[in-house]
Amino acid sequence: MERIVCLLIGYVFGLFQTAYFYGKAHGIDIRQHGSGNAGTTNALRVMGTKAGLIVLAGDCLKCIAAVCIVRLLYSARYPDMIYLLCLYTGAGAILGHNFPFYMDFKGGKGIAATAGLILSFHPYFIIMGVVIFFGIFFTTHLVSLGSLLVYAGFVVQMVVCGQAGLFEGMTQAHLNEMYILSVLLAVMAYWRHRENIARLLKGNERKTYLFKKNVEAKNVETGTGEKET
Repeated sequence: MERIVCLLIGYVFGLFQTAYFYGKAHGIDIRQHGSGNAGTTNALRVMGTKAGLIVLAGDCLKCIAAVCIVRLLYSARYPDMIYLLCLYTGAGAILGHNFPFYMDFKGGKGIAATAGLILSFHPYFIIMGVVIFFGIFFTTHLVSLGSLLVYAGFVVQMVVCGQAGLFEGMTQAHLNEMYILSVLLAVMAYWRHRENIARLLKGNERKTYLFKKNVEAKNVETGTGEKET
């Protein structure tokens, strides 16, 4: 029952589509520009660096807030499985972000929400996520590649840390459940990025720059934005 409650809490928080609401506040439907994705990368490309950072923060914080609530609710009652419940909460937030019912279940790809999960899950995971993502991003400017490698690293670190005893008090059954859930989240992320993976394999994946004005942002300002295929 606790798992379902955590999933629902996460899903409700995940429904806050930062890119969509920020865009609407500025007269833009993010779904009609760029890739059509309601996420950080598309917001950055379409509306600029400031918008991208605000969307990133919003999508991270909604997952962090959900996990914090679950910790307050269940840490004292279930100290031996709190990490598992936090993971279910993060999974719910990612599902809410990716599949918001009021947007016909067409949201983002869940990477910023996943960043929120990593930031709120355990301090050791933060270092891994930051090093992998920004190391890849600043050397290749490929957001998708950095995101996919973060997920791979997340799964590996989950298993390594679990078997090394980092999650004190957890039974092997609960650890195995965390491993399976981590793998399922990674599979969903890779599926959501299947078009990006195809472009990466062909060598024509779009690059993104933090401190360089993107073409879409210029087009939106001049009213000539075109949807990316």
